Amino acid sequence: MSAKATTSTIRLSEEEQVKEVVSHAILGLWDVVNSLTRLRPSRRERYRVTIFGSARLKPGSFAYEEVKRCTAELARLGCDIITGGGPGLMQAANEGAASAPERTQSIGIRVDLPFEQEVNSFVSEAFEHRTFFTRLHQFVLTSDAFLVAPGGIGTVLETLMVWQLLQVHHLQDAPLILVGKMWPGLVDWARASMLPTDPPLASAEDFDIPKCVANADDAMALIRQHHAQWMRQQDRLRDADGISAGEA
Repeated sequence: MSAKATTSTIRLSEEEQVKEVVSHAILGLWDVVNSLTRLRPSRRERYRVTIFGSARLKPGSFAYEEVKRCTAELARLGCDIITGGGPGLMQAANEGAASAPERTQSIGIRVDLPFEQEVNSFVSEAFEHRTFFTRLHQFVLTSDAFLVAPGGIGTVLETLMVWQLLQVHHLQDAPLILVGKMWPGLVDWARASMLPTDPPLASAEDFDIPKCVANADDAMALIRQHHAQWMRQQDRLRDADGISAGEA
């Protein structure tokens, strides 16, 4: 759009010009949002784990109780727990986190849906989004690791989006851990379908990004390892900040 076009008056009856103005304004806003999301804290108080999983599984089911046990252990470790804030395994994760409120936050990042319940009662801090896109963006901006429990189409969508962001390095050094027997088949299908073509539709190393594990204990072992690395990094940043402050 030329400088003259941006300063001239456009009447609402001029439909094509109005569409062009709105389109340019929206793109400009996205540029602002993209610039702002480049800003990250150099240090964070606590390590944050996002849990994805089914909204349909009930308290008392094996998966529900395992997710609750796992996040209670993470809470004792001092990790914040982030979920979609709804029922099912999201509630299980927030319930486990709520067992140690003095050490952790139990966070829910919701999306406005006409058929789902309100935020579950174990969430201590809630955020509401109108679109899945902005919701996923918040998950990515605020998480240090992703733990994926069994789930349906929504869980698969979230998993594939995080996988893709790790593949293209828009997200880095964030473990993507898939728990349970449903996930190896998805990764094996992708590998078998994408690698044999000429040219391959993906790189062989892309299939090393998601880590498939059999159970919550195996997932916890990977989280503990990454959490220890994260803590060492935070210590180095804290020491660097101390040196900078002393020099100042």
